[in-house]
Amino acid sequence: MCGITGWVSFDRELTQHRQDLEAMTETMSCRGPDADGIWLDRHAALGHRRLAVIDLEGGTQPMEVVTDAGTVAITYSGEAYNFNELRSELVSRGHRFLTRSDTEVVLRGYLEWDEAVAERLNGMFAFAIWDSRVEKLVMIRDRMGVKPLYYSATADGVLFGSEPKAILANALADRAVDLAGLREMVSFTQTPGSSIWVGMNEVVPGGLVVVDSNGLRERRFWTLETRAHTDDQDTTVAHVRELLEDIVSRQMISDVPRCTLLSGGLDSSVITAIAASQLAKKGEKVRSFSVDFANREQDFVADDLRATIDTPFAHELAAFAGTQHEDILLDHADIADPDIRRKVITARDSPLSLGDMDTSLYLLFQAIRKHSTVALSGESADEVFGGYRWFHLPEVQAAKTFPWMAVFVSGARAQVSDRFNPEITKALDVHSYIADRYADALTEVQPLDGESAHETRMRELCYLHLTRFVRMLLERKDRISMAVGLEVRVPFCDHRLVEYVYNTPWAMKTFDGQEKSLLRASSADLLPESIKKRVKAPYPATLDPRYTGALLEQANELLSTDDRVFDLVDKQWLVDITKQDTATMPIDVRNGVERVLDLSTWLDIYKPELRLG
Repeated sequence: MCGITGWVSFDRELTQHRQDLEAMTETMSCRGPDADGIWLDRHAALGHRRLAVIDLEGGTQPMEVVTDAGTVAITYSGEAYNFNELRSELVSRGHRFLTRSDTEVVLRGYLEWDEAVAERLNGMFAFAIWDSRVEKLVMIRDRMGVKPLYYSATADGVLFGSEPKAILANALADRAVDLAGLREMVSFTQTPGSSIWVGMNEVVPGGLVVVDSNGLRERRFWTLETRAHTDDQDTTVAHVRELLEDIVSRQMISDVPRCTLLSGGLDSSVITAIAASQLAKKGEKVRSFSVDFANREQDFVADDLRATIDTPFAHELAAFAGTQHEDILLDHADIADPDIRRKVITARDSPLSLGDMDTSLYLLFQAIRKHSTVALSGESADEVFGGYRWFHLPEVQAAKTFPWMAVFVSGARAQVSDRFNPEITKALDVHSYIADRYADALTEVQPLDGESAHETRMRELCYLHLTRFVRMLLERKDRISMAVGLEVRVPFCDHRLVEYVYNTPWAMKTFDGQEKSLLRASSADLLPESIKKRVKAPYPATLDPRYTGALLEQANELLSTDDRVFDLVDKQWLVDITKQDTATMPIDVRNGVERVLDLSTWLDIYKPELRLG
């Protein structure tokens, strides 16, 4: 896993711009703490920060191949899990390899198949190839958008990077946010291709962008397509298990220590159990890690989202599967630390955060990185298998909006509408923006001939989660993990599994009356009974009133300044909030305070020009 960046300019001699590339590359030193590299050509410059995972000695980047017609160079981030098979095929076609890295496989794959190499890759990846033979740049991003890749067109080319901060380090970039960017920032719609920065876009998941002297062109090499599902229930369950076994086996390949993230929920338990079983055959134990909070048992209050505490279930699975397990215990003071918040906001390039759930995730990953470089996560199973509670609520199924909006609408008001001043709120018109993005998203869904209205509606909900909601979570996990140099892999995002389960009828996804029926059935022999029966619980939030108290202290300090945040936020709203009792403050109100502090921190770090007129 790494950080990539670059600059293509057809009117400049970029060999004279090494310092510019060094500045862009340095912004991603956390993503790649092991090595850095710069590659310069007349009209192209590539930068790379490396987190060494495969072929520690031979995978140096940017990497080039010199051909008779010219040099082809790559800067690559991610993992191609089928690189061994592709390598064998390329060797049979006459290619000679100088390293054991998957980077060289992708580069030589491009030499063999050109842009069509994207369709042959299984993995999480974002990379750019400069082909001096025809003077073109090709940028490619994985199907589910696990790895980020942004670009900003210039008058004579393009700037690109794994993160916006790499692009913003170049003087040509526009460090500005307008109303469109602010809407995207606060709407929780994750519009494909968008960013919050003026003039900046992301390469869409499953997307390919070509830049040459004729301009910039974008196309999709993969979309989530509708197909008839012809397997019966038993065959479907068996195939899901077969896929999971293959996926985990591929994703455990690493030349550095790896582990699993274990919450004790169904998803992470399945991944951990499969990994443990596979390693046990080699005489190895998998390491597993969980997060917990000081005074958790004392502070915990069950609600509709979290009925139980994670820790006992994580311990039970660890004992059942035989993992080498460790709990990472976090204190309220660390979670509320403004310096940690600053690191999280810097990692995300945006004030769109989940407050304490982001700072605690950063601290968890920071602790894990002392032991492991690679971690397997259960992220995305709920989107793939239909695990969220709201999937099963008739009122949400009928709602004419994104399903997560239908559930959290009151919280969204507390966090968005109520915190901005009336002028900004009116100009944003967030509710209309969300409605428009929802309508746009539904036009992408391909119905299946002959399926019932209910099956079509559930297909729509699954599509919205797999193309919008999951990408918010994937971006969060990528940015925060890479901020500490930890590569998090997501087995449930393997496109083969996503395509197969997406096209499984909803009736089969819920055949036993529970959520994620297919996943439970396919892993029944791997799990203790308690975890097989456990209902979905999201990533934990701290309920320690001392955390809320620390937030309010910081809010009061902010109120004593003329901070720029009050150009956007209704100051009186925050004044009124700080007078509330920490012990009884509703969680959505506390979240609103977190968002204001996040916004203030972001404004201080990035100092963007706000074009909101």
